[in-house]
Amino acid sequence: MTSDERAVGRIEVTLRGFGFLETEDGRSAFVSPPDLNAFLAGDLAEGTLALDDRGRWSARDLRLVSRDHTELFGSVVARRGQLFLQVDRTVANTDWPLDGSAAVGLQVIARIESGRAIVTEIVNERDAALTRVMVRYGLSDYAPGIDVSSVTVSAREGVRDLRNVVTVTIDAPSTRDIDDAVTVLEPDAEGAIRVLVSIADVDGVVRAGATLDREARHRGTSVYLAGRVLPMLPPQLSEDTLSLLPERERRVLTCELRVDPVGNVTSVDMYEALIRSDARVSYDEATAFLDHGKLDEVAPDLRPTLLRMRTVAARLGVQRSLRGGIEVDREESAVHLDEETAEPLGVSRKENTSAHLWIERLMVAANEAVAKWLIERGVPALFRVHDAPTLLRVQALEVSARQFGFEPAFGTRLTPLALSAFESQFRTTDVAPALYQVLSRLLGPARYQSQPQLHFGLASNAYLHFTSPIRRYADLVVHRAVKRYLRGERNFSSDESDLEATALHLNNRTHIATKAERERLRSLFAQFYTTRIGEREEGHVVALKPFGAVVQLRSSGAVGTIAAEALGKGVKLDALGVELRGEKSLRLGMPVSVKVAGVDVSLGRIDLSIA
Repeated sequence: MTSDERAVGRIEVTLRGFGFLETEDGRSAFVSPPDLNAFLAGDLAEGTLALDDRGRWSARDLRLVSRDHTELFGSVVARRGQLFLQVDRTVANTDWPLDGSAAVGLQVIARIESGRAIVTEIVNERDAALTRVMVRYGLSDYAPGIDVSSVTVSAREGVRDLRNVVTVTIDAPSTRDIDDAVTVLEPDAEGAIRVLVSIADVDGVVRAGATLDREARHRGTSVYLAGRVLPMLPPQLSEDTLSLLPERERRVLTCELRVDPVGNVTSVDMYEALIRSDARVSYDEATAFLDHGKLDEVAPDLRPTLLRMRTVAARLGVQRSLRGGIEVDREESAVHLDEETAEPLGVSRKENTSAHLWIERLMVAANEAVAKWLIERGVPALFRVHDAPTLLRVQALEVSARQFGFEPAFGTRLTPLALSAFESQFRTTDVAPALYQVLSRLLGPARYQSQPQLHFGLASNAYLHFTSPIRRYADLVVHRAVKRYLRGERNFSSDESDLEATALHLNNRTHIATKAERERLRSLFAQFYTTRIGEREEGHVVALKPFGAVVQLRSSGAVGTIAAEALGKGVKLDALGVELRGEKSLRLGMPVSVKVAGVDVSLGRIDLSIA
């Protein structure tokens, strides 16, 4: 052993009862079960680290520094006359002493206090699965009837009046928090088209530093759990006062782009405005009109706007194709729930339409234009960045692509154009959903930071989030930066440190929201597969871990796990992370036939065996 040292890190809990202290400098130190008993996953703890002769770290003498959890969810159990809360083993490796009135077998929410759990709410069976995810990640809904009566839309002279130009919103029929609207003007003599992307003026209602603003910042983003939306702002605001509903006057911040015939954005104008949306069009209605000529889907006065919108989107697509990157136009899986029991009835693929792609191109263009507009004026803001993949990840992508049946031939480095060329090979094939899974994992997530930098996935040198301030706090930060400049402020010297702290906070909140959304979906898939034990499925290996292979099932899009033990003795993951090798081997991207061996709904796990 080397000499001991103290270090701070986050606690991780494993299903086998032990855990790890993930330190701030990237070390992963083993924590034995007895030392782990008093801690929860996510706790910030300080421990004494030691390195053994085989280069493995261990941690002991742990001390709690801070805890994000204030509540626990679990089942009431009894031992020797004492009640305990049986918590998910991904949260804690032991049961917690329980105070309060609750019968054995009930599922409850408990408040953490002085090393004990105190019952605060008994959860009915219908809501148990959703509540488990919400409590595990510290998520909450707004209390019914929250008072927003003091909120008023501020009046301001000098805003542009756009109420007399045709403006439409295009969203899914179920969307209630509508934060973007589009106006497309007639082409000028040179063929250029002006498109106005108008975004809800959240800052006009939610004042910086006010109670609502502090709560929105804490939440960071709306969370979309299957069966429940946890909004960043109270529904009275997000779905009514701020939402760009048809025939309602709304204050907006508008980004006006001039797009020439080959897709270059030749000018950008930013201003505050007043709009009145003429109509709400669904993605399916817009696609039916533009792709299939169904005139009855769209009112006659809206048709020129949609035709010109398609023209602008096509032009922007040309420039996107010249610089490379990926266009987010992929299938996702949806679980359909019984309205009374909230149990999964079936699964389906959510297919994106042409209209999804057109709107996505307009929003990306607006986000990029605002980023450049702020940089040119020296205004600090929150930017969205995405690192280029490392050489090892590029090599792993090459190997997995060949398992899918493609030859990417990236060479020594992956460029955005090469990535786009690779995507064009598979985006319309049957294996596209699984290959997008692999690609997403290997490219890694984007993040917020206070300095502009490359967004590799979009092949953009300057990018940010501007178009969804009802749903994302980062967009609200950007709106405030734009409005301060428009209103004459020029002193931004003290902003950068605050922005970096906000970026770190929002990265964490976005990470938590993503994990919760995925876990909720995995739990529902596991519940759906409880009646399909023993059934045979086809799939592809989309990730490899030391504990096994993650397989995406072709029929549903669900993911399950083949345990490493199924490959025999001496199983090891190779250095590149593309092959799990034992007596048998599994490779990243490999097609596999599997059987559903078992499920664990509470953990959102589907266990698979090789068929």
